[in-house]
Amino acid sequence: MERKIIKTGDGSTTIQLSEWDEQYHSKHGAIQEAKHVFIKMGLDYWLDNFSENKLAILEIGFGTGLNAFITFLEAEKHQLSINYTGVEAYPVAKNEIEALNYPKLLSAENNAPIFQKMHETPWHSLEKISKNFNLIKQQKRFEEIDDIAKYDLVYFDAFGARVQPELWTEEIFAAMYRAMRKEAVLVTYAAKGSVRRALQKTGFTVERLEGPPGKREMLRALKN
Repeated sequence: MERKIIKTGDGSTTIQLSEWDEQYHSKHGAIQEAKHVFIKMGLDYWLDNFSENKLAILEIGFGTGLNAFITFLEAEKHQLSINYTGVEAYPVAKNEIEALNYPKLLSAENNAPIFQKMHETPWHSLEKISKNFNLIKQQKRFEEIDDIAKYDLVYFDAFGARVQPELWTEEIFAAMYRAMRKEAVLVTYAAKGSVRRALQKTGFTVERLEGPPGKREMLRALKN
C-alpha cells in the first residue's frame, strides 16, 4: 500500500495511506487534533477531576508517536509522573519518522532527541524517557490486549471505522474496559453512532464533545 508524507491544515505532517484515503492524523491539522482530543479532552480532563499527578496511559495506535510526544511535553511542563503504553501492530518506518516535523512545530526542537528515542527504544521493554515519563511500546494486535485494571486514561487512536471496522467493535471496547481502572477515561476522535453504541453496550458512559478542527464531534467514555 502506498504511503506518503503530507502536510496537514496546521502545517504539521502526517502519513497518508493513498489506497484507503486515510491518514494517521486529521488532514485538518495533526497537532491540533492531538492536542484537542487527547490532551484537552483526555489528559486535562483527568487531571481536573482527580488529585493524582501520577497516571498510566494506554494508546491504541502508537503510530507516529505524536500523541506520546505531546504527552511527554505535558508531563515535563506540569511535573506529572506518567507510565505510557503504546500498542502498534505495524510500526512506522524510520525514514517516515525522520520526515515528520513535530518537534519543530511544537517549539520543542531541544526535545527532538526524545522524539527519536521514543521510536528507537526496543519493543516490549520499559524505558525511562525522563524522570517524569516511562514508555513501553508493544507490537501486537489490539485484540491481544489482556491487561486488567491497569490504566487511568486510554487514547483510542486507531484507523477509522470506515477502513477498519474490526477495530471499533464491542469486543475491542470490552478489552479496553477490562484494562481500565475504576473511573478511568477513554477518548477518541470518532463520533459515529455505531462506535458510541458499542461503547455503551460494553458498559461505558459516553459523552459527545466538541470535535477538533474539521470535525463536529468526538467521544469521551467513562468507566462506571
